[in-house]
Amino acid sequence: MDSQLLSVLLLLLIGALSLRGQGPGPGGPSEEPQKEEVPEEDGILVLSHSTLGLALQEHPALLVEFYAPWCGHCKALAPEYIKAAALLAAESAKTRLAKVDGPSEPELTKEFAVTEYPTLKFFRDGNRTNPEEYTGPREAKGIAEWLRRRVGSSATRLDDEESAQALIEAQDIVVIGFFQDLKDEAVATFLALAQDALDMTFGLTDQLQLFQKFGLTKDTVVLFKKFDEGRADFPVDEELGLDQDDLSRFLLTHSMHLVTEFNSQTSPKIFAARILNHLLLLINQTLTSHQELLAGFREAAPPFRGQVLFVVVDVGANNNHVLQYFGLKAEEAPTLRFINMETTKKYKPADSGPITAASVTAFCDSVLSGKVKPYLLSQEVPPDWDQHPVKTLVGKNFEQVAFDETKNVFVKFYAPWCTHCKEMAPTWEALAEKYRDHEDIIIAELDATANELEAFPVHGFPTLKYFPAGQGRKVIEYKSARDLETFSKFLDNGGKLPEEEPTEEALAPFPETTSNSTVDTKEEL
Repeated sequence: MDSQLLSVLLLLLIGALSLRGQGPGPGGPSEEPQKEEVPEEDGILVLSHSTLGLALQEHPALLVEFYAPWCGHCKALAPEYIKAAALLAAESAKTRLAKVDGPSEPELTKEFAVTEYPTLKFFRDGNRTNPEEYTGPREAKGIAEWLRRRVGSSATRLDDEESAQALIEAQDIVVIGFFQDLKDEAVATFLALAQDALDMTFGLTDQLQLFQKFGLTKDTVVLFKKFDEGRADFPVDEELGLDQDDLSRFLLTHSMHLVTEFNSQTSPKIFAARILNHLLLLINQTLTSHQELLAGFREAAPPFRGQVLFVVVDVGANNNHVLQYFGLKAEEAPTLRFINMETTKKYKPADSGPITAASVTAFCDSVLSGKVKPYLLSQEVPPDWDQHPVKTLVGKNFEQVAFDETKNVFVKFYAPWCTHCKEMAPTWEALAEKYRDHEDIIIAELDATANELEAFPVHGFPTLKYFPAGQGRKVIEYKSARDLETFSKFLDNGGKLPEEEPTEEALAPFPETTSNSTVDTKEEL
């Protein structure tokens, strides 16, 4: 009996040990495989090639930033990205934000064709094959709104006069689509546009009472605004339907004030307006006599809406870079300048007569009809232009130096206000010092805001061009990394780009404002 009891107790003991994972056997302790977790940092998912798939499974809406630790634009985006994640978390939104260290995850950068930092891609419903390229703003509210309009509806459904009136009164600019059939293809086009037009609030309706309220008899997109004429209508073509590009151009044009003052807040919209002709009235807003010119300027604007953008530049504010670009001094105000943003050709009135509605209209008509020729800026050649390691070029000596058949000339086209140019200046000086004893190599620079070359329009700063020795007036645009080592390799190889390049900062387009609102926000691999 005792031996039987001992056997039972022994079996119970072996079973208990086995349940605790300590039982005997060739396999040793048995443990359940642990599920890998995606780490977080400041509310941002930190992804790798082993966790991206898991994140896509767990989060049906995922925005992923591919960044590089050394990238200045990525560092600038980081706090806004964190704020955006916090905004969405506060709303209990389904969307999550994530990031991938690109240089540390070459498999992922290759898979998603990442060629510049930061690159942001939006993944829906775990679809790894076709993520959407992020095209929105680089500040927290804009990032959050871009995502909201993709996860939810991009327009508010309006069912009665009260809801419509409340929406119109809530914002300075409101766009409402009036559609008799909300299943019509035009509605899909309207909603697709609304996803990206983040600076406007959108609504839509199929209610007959609202058609009647706003005097409409057919499908129409109406832009309501609290300035200028107050309303602009875009009828939907009954045969062709709604063209997204045409509607986008219409909304952008009519959401602008007839006359816009140039500053750090308005400059991004001015350059995004896709209106290539800009007429600038340069005045000193502190002077009453200058302010009185605004009435005539505004009076002349309506007939040119959509064709010429009327802009006021206060020379008394922080707009020196604009004055430099046009070769002007503040004392020359009030004056007019006309520019085509595509060709960068500039025009000025033939005389310095009074600025009135009639003279403004006449000047615009003359430029648009080709009666006025553009002017080019050029400084005088400095007496010591060739006395320093970096040679100084201006419009008047450029041809002679750049196309000297006995010299290889490497030229930096810069703008005095350009942040990228200032950052690169010490490297350019070091390069010139390194090659100062090479008789066949010249390192030079040209202030492209004060000197214009008809054959070489400059659209971004800094622009680097290499003019090799020999006949044929050859020109090679340098688009590689901006460091001393890579510059040296380029020169030593006779103007050939090295095969492996680290990084290249993007060009800063003109004009860069004090808030850097128009500076490019990516760095290339």
